[in-house]
Amino acid sequence: MNNQPENQNQLKIQVRPEIAEGRYSNIAMIGHTPSDFLIDFIFAAPGPQQAQVVSRVIMNPENAKKLLLALGDNVKKYETQFGEIKLNNQNFGGPIGNN
Repeated sequence: MNNQPENQNQLKIQVRPEIAEGRYSNIAMIGHTPSDFLIDFIFAAPGPQQAQVVSRVIMNPENAKKLLLALGDNVKKYETQFGEIKLNNQNFGGPIGNN
């Protein structure tokens, strides 16, 4: 018998095998409307001037901000463990800040 009280608010997350494989993305494009944020994850292979959207995520503004905070927290933890992530001068094909 389990002595721990059952937490009925705990969310059980399942990942289908085809999702668990993941998709590689080396570009992300973000847009928004008053009610939604849209994030396209893109893979651009060297060579041809074509890129494929490998996944699209649509979320409300509150969840987009929660994602921003969670990603920032994880980047800090990563850098504490592995060192600073260096950025190059390119951002989606152009200099940073000129988007």
